[in-house]
Amino acid sequence: MSEEKIDVNSTKSNLTGFAGLAEGFLRKFRSLTFMILLVPIAFLYVVAMGVSLTPGVVLYKSIHEATQHSHFIIHSLAVGLSLAAGFFSYGLTLIFVVPLINKLLPLKVKTLRASWFSVSVIPWYYHNALTYLVRYTFLEFITPTPLNKLFFQMMGMKVGKGSMINTTNISDPCLITIGDYCTIGGSATLIAHYGMKGMLIIDKLIIEDNVTIGLKASVFGDVVVGKGATVKPNEVILPKTRVPEYKKEPPAA
Repeated sequence: MSEEKIDVNSTKSNLTGFAGLAEGFLRKFRSLTFMILLVPIAFLYVVAMGVSLTPGVVLYKSIHEATQHSHFIIHSLAVGLSLAAGFFSYGLTLIFVVPLINKLLPLKVKTLRASWFSVSVIPWYYHNALTYLVRYTFLEFITPTPLNKLFFQMMGMKVGKGSMINTTNISDPCLITIGDYCTIGGSATLIAHYGMKGMLIIDKLIIEDNVTIGLKASVFGDVVVGKGATVKPNEVILPKTRVPEYKKEPPAA
């Protein structure tokens, strides 16, 4: 990745045309444009959550109408059960609706090194906003199961056979590759970006086959964890690190 110097305080853009005008406005009126960018995300949230809540609303209304003339305890129990079932129907629907919206958006997340206030950052911002909608409302309830692995795969993460993901602390799934027979420990953090000196750096995170990421470990972007390696619990693997492949020593003669 290019290491050219970037003026993070600049209010001008090197882009041309509409993109250049948009980026110049973004940098000159940072707080205002940040708020403007939140509006489409709020709309996407409403659509995703509204569609996902619909099965639960249908179930609730059906149960409510069917039991409204029953004894109030029976009615209350039935409504309570319908609300609980509605929550899980919401979550199970959401894990499919959000990846579909993510796929339909005309935005491609790319590796980059840029000011936080750049047009090229917007796809990354939206991709993670959608990921976090599921992460913070439902994903904990299905971790670790094949469903949380399926969600991350639908969001673009490459996950090999036999791998177990026992964490929801994952950002930038479309830039993360996990090989075969890996174990991602509980509350481990996988994140394919980092910030420094006013810049955002987005780069791929590659975890090769048979790797173990320990409990609450953190692994950042621009990292390759070699085959068979173990990242210890609470260990932090900083950007640009190449964890060597584990090679079993031959037995002593």
